[in-house]
Amino acid sequence: MPDLDVKHEVNGFVEERADDTPLEQPVAGKKSLFVLHPRAKWIVLAVAVVLLIGGVSAWMYYRVRESTDDAQIEGYVVPIAPRVSGTVTAVEVNDNQQVKEATVMVQLDQRDYQVALEKTEGDLTDAQANAQAARTGVPVTSTTYSSQLSIAQASLLAAQKEVDSAEASLRQAQANYSKAADDLKRYQQLIARDEISQQQYDSAATAEKAARAALDAAEAGVAMSQSHVRQAQAQVAAAGTAPEQVTISRAKAGSAEGLVQTRTATVEQAKLNLDYTTVRAPIDGVVTNKQVQVGQVVQAGQPLLALVPLEDIWVIANYKEDQIRNMRVGQPVIIHVDAYDRDYKGSIDSFGAATAGRTSLLPPENATGNYVKVVQRIPVKIRFEKGQDPQHLLRPGMSVVPTVLTNR
Repeated sequence: MPDLDVKHEVNGFVEERADDTPLEQPVAGKKSLFVLHPRAKWIVLAVAVVLLIGGVSAWMYYRVRESTDDAQIEGYVVPIAPRVSGTVTAVEVNDNQQVKEATVMVQLDQRDYQVALEKTEGDLTDAQANAQAARTGVPVTSTTYSSQLSIAQASLLAAQKEVDSAEASLRQAQANYSKAADDLKRYQQLIARDEISQQQYDSAATAEKAARAALDAAEAGVAMSQSHVRQAQAQVAAAGTAPEQVTISRAKAGSAEGLVQTRTATVEQAKLNLDYTTVRAPIDGVVTNKQVQVGQVVQAGQPLLALVPLEDIWVIANYKEDQIRNMRVGQPVIIHVDAYDRDYKGSIDSFGAATAGRTSLLPPENATGNYVKVVQRIPVKIRFEKGQDPQHLLRPGMSVVPTVLTNR
């Protein structure tokens, strides 16, 4: 049996052991991972290479792509309002209903406008009749005044000849009166000497009186014929205004024609007003914000509802000003729509003329002089490629994430 009381001296110290089993050799030190696992360094190297390649690939990928989540779909919202006032008799559409162009949406009471149309048509008929009469009166006036001028000129010529005849009669009467007066003077001398009878003297006196009366009548005839000349001259002067009268007649006809045109325009306006009582869709779109009910009295220009044309939509993306450095019009864009977790294709249409802050309701203003530089955002308009949304799932206001490919 071995001695249980064996002593060993190690490094000057005596260690008692129960047996004489030799002590283990001391550990020189821990070995490294690469010593214990020779393939570990290749694994680490492979991981490092993969990370390097991934980092470079990611850098190259994102270097030519600019994205922002500050973007949404935009589209037109067309307000629909009546062009005339009236009472609503029918509403043919509902909210979120898709309608085609020219679809009847709202109907107003037509009776007042129908009566107005009939009245304007009656006024037009009256104006057309007056215009026809005025047109007919132009040649009548021309013919009438031409005839009157000819008659007046003939009358003037006859009056002048009458004056000549009256003057000739006057000269004859003067001559007769002079002879009768001379005879009477001689007879007075003879009767005083009783050389002639009283009867002869009385005959001479009567002849003188008759000659005197004939002279007076001849003078009156001359005066009357001269008045006839003046009257004929007045008639000629009046008839001489024939061109002016024709011009006046033509002016009246032109005024009547103008009234016809005015009444025609009034009729057309009445027809338009009657047609405006039927409110139709001006474009294809979806009804929204309906605010009209049957029986409501509406005024011209009052909003009744709105149409959203889903065929014409686009994206407004507010990119940081340091992101648009390499952006150009026409570059392709991948548009991720959050609502459907789907990507759509598009392209840059245009860049905003000012930053979003500058065009906001309250633009920032540095009145205190304490300036802090803030990165601004530029609105970028992006158009969708056609034919990607046949079901019109995209709606204005949806959030999107556009990514611009700047390497093209």
